[in-house]
Order: sequence, then structure tokens, then C-alpha cells
Amino acid sequence: MQLQLRDFASLVSQAAAAVQAASRALIDLSVGSVLRAMLEANASIALWLQWLIVQVSSMTRASTSEGADLDSWMADFGMARLPAVAAVGQVRFGRFATTEPALVPAGTLVRTADAGQGFAVTADTGHPAWSAPQGGYVLGVGVGSVLVPVQAEEAGAAGNVLGGVIALIADALPGVDTVSNDNPLAGGLDAEADAALRLRFRDYLASLSRATPVAVGYAVASLRQGLRWHVAEDVGTGVFVVTVDDGTGMPAPALLSQAASAIEAVRPVGTSFAVQPPVMTTATVTMSVSAEGVPQVEAAAAAQQAIVAHIAGLGIGEALRWSRLAQLAYGASPAITNVTAVLLNGGTADLVPGADGVVRPGSVVVS
Repeated sequence: MQLQLRDFASLVSQAAAAVQAASRALIDLSVGSVLRAMLEANASIALWLQWLIVQVSSMTRASTSEGADLDSWMADFGMARLPAVAAVGQVRFGRFATTEPALVPAGTLVRTADAGQGFAVTADTGHPAWSAPQGGYVLGVGVGSVLVPVQAEEAGAAGNVLGGVIALIADALPGVDTVSNDNPLAGGLDAEADAALRLRFRDYLASLSRATPVAVGYAVASLRQGLRWHVAEDVGTGVFVVTVDDGTGMPAPALLSQAASAIEAVRPVGTSFAVQPPVMTTATVTMSVSAEGVPQVEAAAAAQQAIVAHIAGLGIGEALRWSRLAQLAYGASPAITNVTAVLLNGGTADLVPGADGVVRPGSVVVS
């Protein structure tokens, strides 16, 4: 039975009608009368009770529960909200004098120019400058800079910063003078939203006892947030290929291995499969913008941020349209009055990555 909600005025009106109907004499219900005050007080209590009923009702359904209530509802089915993901990227450490070797240890902390966001250097044992005995990246004699991987201190979308905004070295680094990020940092995501959790739960129900593309997709999606995938069927006899991307275009081998293990649990009998990273196409964008009412540099930065976010959000097989770039620039700020000289990889053609490819931002220069 659906709850019939009433507002304050209708509660008072219905109570007044009931009182008058039960009385043989005319009742004084004018503003300020004692009886009207009593009816209004009762209506206020009824509104509060009605609100409590609505709250309890909303907590008993996954479609209306929120936050911790939704988490407890999903826990009954063995599901949990996917945690936030830290942004990753690369920064360049530089120095003015190269006569002595220098070391950038793993764990070195750097920050944006306003000190608002922190990033820690991560270990990459395959990096040419990595030294396992010293636990960091070595700048040899004559080497002026080194490009190293970093990860945001705090997980979340706030770690996705534009190129050129990291400028502070928060730890003491003898022989190292500067730090900067040539390209944006990406991949940071806040904890899974309520709507996304409900959608994943729907896919979970659709995947039960089935060996379908939905089941394969759910297996991949449950590993972590921000993953994209594409299932190519009938690649060979009984063979399907799953392309997995974490938003960077270059997912780590460990992630691909986890995806393979998850898919193994739901694959159809008599089939085999492969998990592969996408074929990445880098987008280089240049354009000029004119602005009125705000500094041109501010308008250009807004356009750059909008373009980088759009490219980074493209899915597997999704094309980057050249004509879309100007639209993104105009939409980034109402102060932008003109967009000219728009080039995508030096031309005006769209970037179409193919069914198992992705387009990711490279150099985005807005002047």
C-alpha cells in the first residue's frame, strides 16, 4: 500500500473538518483560537511522524537507500561499495648543476603550486634510472632531469590535476632543484556513488548463473572503479577477447591478471579467452582562444581542462571528433568568444582508435 502524504495545511484542514462534523454547534477555528492552535500542534506532530515513516520506508529499498543504509542493504548480498582510486601520472625532477649524482627516493613527496594536493613518488623496477640498492631513481653525472611515476596521496578525483601545476618539492632532495608535471595526472575517482552501486547490483543479478557478456563485464567491473572493457566474441573457435582499460590506456599487468582470474570464474564451458590492454592512440591538441571579461590565460586554462577531461573519459573504441574540440572550448567558459587554429595531431581529421583501442590525452596546448 502506498503512503498518502499530506502537507501541513491539508492536515489542519482535515482535522478541522472532523472536529466540526462531530460538533452540533459552530466551532471557532479562527486564527489565534485555542482549538486551532491545538489542531496545528497535532498537525506538526503528524508531519514529523510522516517524515519518520518516509525515512524508514526509504531505508528498506535499495532504490531509495543512500550512503551507509545502501551499503548495509548491499552487504546482505555480499556486495560492497568500490573504494576511491588515487590519480597517477609522471613528474620530472630537474637540477641546475649536473657535476654530481643525485637520488630521488621512492616515497618523495611533491605538491601543487598552491600546496593543496600532494603526490608521492612510486617505485618502478623497470625504469632505466631505478636503483634497487638505493631505493630510488638516480640522476647520473651529466643528467639534468628524470621522469618518474607518482601517485596522489589521497584517493579521489581531486588528484586529477592539469599539466604544469606540480611545482613544489616537499621533501629534502640534495642536488635536485625543480619538479614539474609535463602532462596531466589522471585516473583519480571518488568512492563509488550510490547510483553506480545500484547499477552494478543490477548487473550482478543479471550475471547470476550466466556466462554472457554481461557476466564477463560484471566480473571486470567489480575489480575496481574506473575500469572500461570490451568483449570481442568469435575471435576464433570458442575464443573471445576482453580488452580492459583503467583510464590510462596502459593498465598494469597485475590488473590484467586480476581481470583474467575474475573472468575465468564466469566464462562459458568449452571456451577460452584472452585479456589484453587497449591499443592506445595519443591525442595532441593545439588551438587558440579569445576571451572577454577574464584574463586570456584563465580562459585558456579552462578550455584545456575541459578538453583533457573529455579525452580522458573516452571509452574503448570511442572516437575523438575534431569538431568536438571547439565545442568543448566554447563550453568551458562563457568568456570565450572565439576559437581558432584547432588542430588534432596536426590536422583536422577525427581519431578513430578501432574496436580495441582508446584515445588518451597527450599534449593539449591552448593559447
